[in-house]
Amino acid sequence: MLIMNIRKIDDYTYEIPREGDMIVHGIVYSTDKLFKNTVEDGSLNQVVNVAKLPGIVEASYAMPDIHLGYGFPIGGVAAFDYDEGIISPGGVGYDINCGVALLRTGMNYAQIKPRIKDITDYIFQEVPSGLTSRKGFPVNQNDLQEILTSGLKWAVSRGLATELDMINTEDNGSIESHGTHVSKQAMQRGLSQIGTLGAGNHFLEIQRVSDIFDEDVARKFGLYKDEVTVMIHTGSRGLGHQVATDYLRELRESRESIKTSDPELISIHVKSKIGENYLDAMKSAANFAFVNRQMAIYGVRKVFKKFFDVEPELVYSLAHNIAKVEDHIVEGKTKSLIVHRKGATRAFGPGKSSPPFEDTGHPVLIPGSMGTASYVLVGVKENLIKSFGTACHGSGRVLSRNQAIKKFSSIVDRELEEKDVYARPATKRVLYEEAPGSYKNVDEVVAAVEGAHLARSIVRMVPLAVVKG
Repeated sequence: MLIMNIRKIDDYTYEIPREGDMIVHGIVYSTDKLFKNTVEDGSLNQVVNVAKLPGIVEASYAMPDIHLGYGFPIGGVAAFDYDEGIISPGGVGYDINCGVALLRTGMNYAQIKPRIKDITDYIFQEVPSGLTSRKGFPVNQNDLQEILTSGLKWAVSRGLATELDMINTEDNGSIESHGTHVSKQAMQRGLSQIGTLGAGNHFLEIQRVSDIFDEDVARKFGLYKDEVTVMIHTGSRGLGHQVATDYLRELRESRESIKTSDPELISIHVKSKIGENYLDAMKSAANFAFVNRQMAIYGVRKVFKKFFDVEPELVYSLAHNIAKVEDHIVEGKTKSLIVHRKGATRAFGPGKSSPPFEDTGHPVLIPGSMGTASYVLVGVKENLIKSFGTACHGSGRVLSRNQAIKKFSSIVDRELEEKDVYARPATKRVLYEEAPGSYKNVDEVVAAVEGAHLARSIVRMVPLAVVKG
């Protein structure tokens, strides 16, 4: 299906009017330049298909980093009535709670520059990466069961995380879950993957704060000009992937499931038995991902302790791919909704944010792509009515991995060297797949986020070294 009927509302907002089987309209936040790529990749069709799902309210939204995904577009946001709506694994994705953590080191770039390569190589050893990664932090079945039900509480009880880490993690890194709806196969896959990066676009990056746009908020986050930071991007690994696989299979076999013209959007009423079981399993996988990122943080702290006798502090750790029950205003009334964010970040503004961010708004971490900048933003109040309090999660692909290899394999190493970025990939192939040119311009994506009043910039960081999965 080719989308033809698109209206430009303002410089940063495009509307796909409601027609045919659509229950709501589609809204895409973008710029003219970014939107051209969106039109070409087919992801707008996914925005339309999501708009047809039962119980959807307000609109089917897409962030400026939108690109083609499984079911929902990556960068897709949709909320469903919690009493009458659905839950869709395709609206969460296979990498449940894939997310980003940012650490501040308290150290100036000049202090670390001479040892960048050594630090990066040690981190490569401490935080396993790649599809065939070495085993992560050792846990047993009892540990894993506790991780699924309690998330970061498990790590704090064992001295692997601090109370401050919990405070600075979305949902305190612990979502209430029974932990009994995750299959044995999923648990087996996750058993050796705590504290690992995995492959694809997952990474660990050492950065330098290059620009500060709001001194007061940056100071509250402990960030200053030329400070060295560390950003970690990983999720629920094989465990989350198996949870998605298991429930998609169950939905295909169930008579209760809701099927649409797009089989990837198969869904079920959230208050059905399968819907409730999937939601609980998704929460368990999210807890696993919170701990996975935390144990990568633990590995980074070990390295910085060894080299500089400092332990970097967590600024924030957040989720991308997740569905959450939240209260929002719909047609003038407060309603309980299940908000799907697929490749998108919760970005509540001041007043709606949880402590300690009630005055600043939730941090929004938008990573670049090896050779490009990354950003810290905060949510703004307006986005509650624009996107259920959501911003984008990255810059968004414009080339497939195979296309990136063909186009950039001969120049990536030279390009990173020219930018003085040291790369330590698990394989050369992943370095080429994740070439900076295979993604949208992150500065323009952030400009679209700000222009659409979804979030505002606090700090910009540039890469010094990167470990790729």
